Amino acid sequence: MKIGGTSGGIHDVMALRQEILKRSQALQEVRSGTETRPTPTGATGQVAEFSDTLHNAMQEVSAVQKRSGDMQAAYERGEVTDVAKVMLARQEAGVAFEATIQVRNKLLSAYQDILRMGS
Repeated sequence: MKIGGTSGGIHDVMALRQEILKRSQALQEVRSGTETRPTPTGATGQVAEFSDTLHNAMQEVSAVQKRSGDMQAAYERGEVTDVAKVMLARQEAGVAFEATIQVRNKLLSAYQDILRMGS
């Protein structure tokens, strides 16, 4: 049985999946090993407020999701031919969103703990 005009079929799909996983792992290693972020400061040189830091993080997640959507749309139009890049962008957006949800859950839990302290 041929899939997509190739005789490899499922083997090609599995090889592509492995390549995507390798690229994702390499991306994570590069980001965690070499990326250093400076301490965010305001215009007066003071450390940024927590809300500013949270807002900036949300904007970054939004940008990652937008880039992923743009790449997917470009792939659907035939402008991008590397499906691995599209899948990697989707995976990165998914991880960023999941991390955002986890941070939200931890913040909510901490807020509830603080409310219980007063009782």
